[in-house]
Amino acid sequence: MSDSQQPRTARKRPMKLSTSVILMVSAVIIPLLLVVHLLYFFQISDATRDGLEDKAMAVARTLADSPQVQQALLQPPQTRQIQPLAEAIRKRNDLLFVVITNMDGIRYSHPNKDAIGHHYIGSDINTALVGNENVSVNHGVLGEAVRVYTPVYDSQHQQIGVVAIGISLDKVKAQINHSRWSIIWTVLFGALISAIGIWCLVRMLKRILFGLEPYEISTLFEQRQAMLQSIKEGVIAVDDQAHVNLINQTARQLLRDTSTADAPLPGHISDSQPLIATLREVLRTGKPLRDQEITLNGRVLLSNTVPVRSNNTIIGAICTFRDKTEVSQLMQRLSGMVNYVDALRERSHEFMNKLHVILGLLHMKSYERLEDYILSTANNYQAEIGSLQLKIKSPVIVGFLLGKINRAHDAGLRLTLAEDCLMPDNDNEDQVAVLITVLGNLIENALDALQGQPEGEVSVLLHYQEGWLSCEVSDDGPGIAPENVQAIFEKGFSSKGSERGVGLFLAKQQAENLGGSISVESEPGVYTQFYVQLPWDGKRMST
Repeated sequence: MSDSQQPRTARKRPMKLSTSVILMVSAVIIPLLLVVHLLYFFQISDATRDGLEDKAMAVARTLADSPQVQQALLQPPQTRQIQPLAEAIRKRNDLLFVVITNMDGIRYSHPNKDAIGHHYIGSDINTALVGNENVSVNHGVLGEAVRVYTPVYDSQHQQIGVVAIGISLDKVKAQINHSRWSIIWTVLFGALISAIGIWCLVRMLKRILFGLEPYEISTLFEQRQAMLQSIKEGVIAVDDQAHVNLINQTARQLLRDTSTADAPLPGHISDSQPLIATLREVLRTGKPLRDQEITLNGRVLLSNTVPVRSNNTIIGAICTFRDKTEVSQLMQRLSGMVNYVDALRERSHEFMNKLHVILGLLHMKSYERLEDYILSTANNYQAEIGSLQLKIKSPVIVGFLLGKINRAHDAGLRLTLAEDCLMPDNDNEDQVAVLITVLGNLIENALDALQGQPEGEVSVLLHYQEGWLSCEVSDDGPGIAPENVQAIFEKGFSSKGSERGVGLFLAKQQAENLGGSISVESEPGVYTQFYVQLPWDGKRMST
């Protein structure tokens, strides 16, 4: 049987939340109830036995203080004056026996009348015969019993006898067993209350967890983590106190300071970070901030920050952001392709017109004029398009330059490519995108500088050698003032008004991030020339 045909092992379904809670809580409550039952049982047993002993002792003391008993003990036991009183008290209090003896241990009363006048059986009476109360468990004529002894004194406080009262041990056990039912009902009531509490706890947990089981929550958490780590946008989430509780790997990379080796951890991002300030602003106002540009660690980030609400209450905020450089690179690359297509479209219209001219000359049979026209057209194509494609092997860069040449032509200016240009194609999209960004900004700045002049020329040189691409963009415009030569690469610096001053800053930033460099020379009123060095993974050029 192949691997694909082997039956898949069924995944063991995890225990449900309700079952887990019931088992865990029961594992605590059941032993606790058992321990309480045992402790209560021993306490009830001791309390029941002590209560019966105290009851018997009270009866014994009452009899010992009775004048009738004291007077009867001064008479012989055969008079049986105590017997009626003792039997009445025994029956009234449901006692096993009430025995009164003199100092010789001779019985004056007994449930069995024939035992009157005989010696008391049991050595445990000896303690009472010397004037001390005593409680013991012993087996006598009437069976095993709990016996209570107290001495009897006359009016001169001389001991004249002993009162012995017995409680059947079976009766003691019966009383204890009767008391045990209260323990059982108490435990059952506690178990019922615990069951209701567990049910309420499970319902509350299910409501808090939106009806999800623990394994479903763990699955959702793993999926969320995988999703957060896979997206290219940075994500930061904070609570209502602006404490960071979620940050994905992309955000760590974008926020990492070049001076530190470790990425920032949740809760340890400085409050001075512009992103934290943006999150605090959203928490304060409750209004989302979209498409905000933030400069951080030399990068321009494009961020979107929205509040997180629960029951119309702001409980946090989430900020998603990405490096605007990537967006700019994509726009530049797309712009290059669009320019390439536009240039081809213009050329196709131009060649259609030329074909109509050729067709007209053929109909007129002006073959000499036709030959001159075809040679002139071919020479122009070779000079403009053919030479460009021979020097620049990247179709994207060719399209980009064609678009800029047409843009210069429409503005009444000239954009020329140096004769010794040489640039192979490149599969490294990052390097191509950076080149487009740098050239685009430099050429646009040069064309803007030449605006208003009756004529002007922008010259571009691209030369590849040993893994490096040298670029030069020069113009014969008004130039740059000496005090502004270093400031032109700063963000926001511009001589063209507000909302400008980003192009050269972005060009320098991207060139340096790629490992290259950009510099400028200028003589006011004469020329301006930019020098760019970029790493270039060039392919071998065909001859």
